Amino acid sequence: MIKKCIVFPLFVFLIFLLSGCWDATEPQRMYYVNAVGVDYEDNKYKVYLQIINFADVAKTEVPTGNVAPAEVGYADGKTVEEAIYKLYRSADQEIFWGHIRYLLFSERALKNERSIPVIDTFIRFRETRYNIWVFSTKDSIKDVLLITPILRNSLTSSKLSNPINTTEQESFIDPVNLRDLMIGLNEPSHEISIPYVSVMNNWEDTDGPTEETTFAGIGILSKDGIKGFIKDSNARGNQWMHDDTNRGEVTIKLDGEERDYLTVDLDKLTVEVKPLVKNSDSIKFNIDIHVHATLNGFKGTITTQEIRKKIVEQVKKEVLETYEEGLKMDADVYRLSEYLYRSNVKMWKKIEMDGKIPLTTESINEINIHVGKINPGRKTYVETITE
Repeated sequence: MIKKCIVFPLFVFLIFLLSGCWDATEPQRMYYVNAVGVDYEDNKYKVYLQIINFADVAKTEVPTGNVAPAEVGYADGKTVEEAIYKLYRSADQEIFWGHIRYLLFSERALKNERSIPVIDTFIRFRETRYNIWVFSTKDSIKDVLLITPILRNSLTSSKLSNPINTTEQESFIDPVNLRDLMIGLNEPSHEISIPYVSVMNNWEDTDGPTEETTFAGIGILSKDGIKGFIKDSNARGNQWMHDDTNRGEVTIKLDGEERDYLTVDLDKLTVEVKPLVKNSDSIKFNIDIHVHATLNGFKGTITTQEIRKKIVEQVKKEVLETYEEGLKMDADVYRLSEYLYRSNVKMWKKIEMDGKIPLTTESINEINIHVGKINPGRKTYVETITE
């Protein structure tokens, strides 16, 4: 009995020594940042925060009523941090940064090294991560952040929040996160391609046309700022120059006056770039691209030889077009400087200037397209492909 009388008060006393969660903020009492947009105007940074409604993220059969899927806050400042602190003053709850999905830069915010302190801010902040996606645009930052995904889906599953979903079906643009960005800017050629986003009105619902974001090309970013944008069809060659491409397409014109166009899916892509040291001052590159092809709808009789020939011509054409568009803005769009750096650093040191080797239209010696297996797809009417 005496022992129990001693143990019980001691037990109660120890309970008060235990740490608790009294200083923790409850999840429902925080705002969650999904995206950050950065613009630059009148010598000030303009920061846009997209705050998402988690009632919209956790979809249920019960409608969420008139609750907005997101709100966008805005403030400006001489630095990004100053603008963010201004936004803190207008927020009703604590703002949590740990769920941020992407950064969206305007063209003005990417000029003249203005993006470097912004990137540095989000790299250093303890709540953010290196897997934040990075995009560029010429459209209004606010308009892009306020666009609701197709079928009013959750913003966390939009193409900007999760671009991997889109690239599974077509890898027109290779997504880039903060980690990729840091590596690209710190290694030869100290340039990196980031996805270019624009707003389109090619979707409709019962109320009429709706706006939707689309990947419309690439922007070439260096440590000195944005060099320019390669848009639409001029950017198609970029997808054939990296192994991360899951699937792409080429549309080819079959021989003959009455022959139709044919769209071919290309997948299982691998790329090999070999630097060739011709002499002490001349460097050329051989590019080997291996793909498999799958045919879609077509009519008439075609041969695998004709298909291979047309695929080779079209892919080679697209690779050269994108490369030449990069040369117009003095950009090493395929990072050929890095290939030389990895294989022959002695030669790279001899000819490089600011981490990049001089490139011309003659720097690509050969582009060899190897089309492996050609899958004719599902047989329907008659056998229409021959060897």
